Amino acid sequence: MKQNYTVTLKKIAKECNLTTIYAPRPEEEILIRTMDINRPGLAFNGYFEYFDPDRIQIIGHSEQSYLLGLDPTVREKRLRDFVSYAPVAIIIARSLELPELELLCSEYEVPLLSTPNGTSECMASVIACLNVELAPRITRHGVFVEVYGEGVFLAGDSGVGKSETAVELLKRGHRLIADDAVEIRRVSAKTLVGSAPENIRHFIELRGIGIVNVRRIFGMGAVKLTEKIDMVIEMEPWEAGKAYDRMGLESEYMDILGINVPRITIPVKPGRNLAIVIEIAAMNNRQKKMGYNAAQELLHKLGMGDEAPADAALQADWHKF
Repeated sequence: MKQNYTVTLKKIAKECNLTTIYAPRPEEEILIRTMDINRPGLAFNGYFEYFDPDRIQIIGHSEQSYLLGLDPTVREKRLRDFVSYAPVAIIIARSLELPELELLCSEYEVPLLSTPNGTSECMASVIACLNVELAPRITRHGVFVEVYGEGVFLAGDSGVGKSETAVELLKRGHRLIADDAVEIRRVSAKTLVGSAPENIRHFIELRGIGIVNVRRIFGMGAVKLTEKIDMVIEMEPWEAGKAYDRMGLESEYMDILGINVPRITIPVKPGRNLAIVIEIAAMNNRQKKMGYNAAQELLHKLGMGDEAPADAALQADWHKF
């Protein structure tokens, strides 16, 4: 079942540089439930067939110019009809003035806000805020770090060494976003953003030591609030005889909230420096995004053409050299 999220008008006002002209109750009690917004040009012409009062309404210079060109009596009626539908909030861009609107909002108890920003800038800011705050989300067990600008989600069973590897990465100058629980939000059709639940933010658990505050030990440069998820690394105990990918010709993906994220599996055993392996994986993933694939170049250098042979066959040819 799809879960619906909300965000307070107070948070939107803070994030989007909005000034409250009128609010019928405290802004933290006014909840926004939809990512969609609306410019009420059709509503000012009396068309309310698909009008959604749950959407934030934004009035810009075009709407103001149209209203001011109407007879005062007609203008008052059009505004009254609009406000009587009780939209969740109205924002006036460019700090424009509509005195009748303020009186009507007070009468119908509709929040009214203003911003000095242009209409397009205001809309972009509000949409970006709503996309993040109301995004579909899940919480996954794992560790989330930023390595060379790549958001790397470390997955695997408890005790496999995810947190210890993250600490080694921190010592090498990378940053922690979340440990143990990673909150993942789908902020667009192509982008996933990960963060830590607020109550465990900046903390990491190390078996035998306990809870460590990363921000206080490693400094502010070792932590980050959010990051885009660029790849998933599955850490699993080494199994003798299991065939692990050694060439990287075929890409694997993990479906998270309907988005395919590149995934690789790294076997864990004593003696492997996992921090360095993950650094290489992050840089290699960035190269692939930029169009370069080392395995494909090797295939070309071995004279095997554009058709990729079976991974095992390529490995056999590679070990001849």
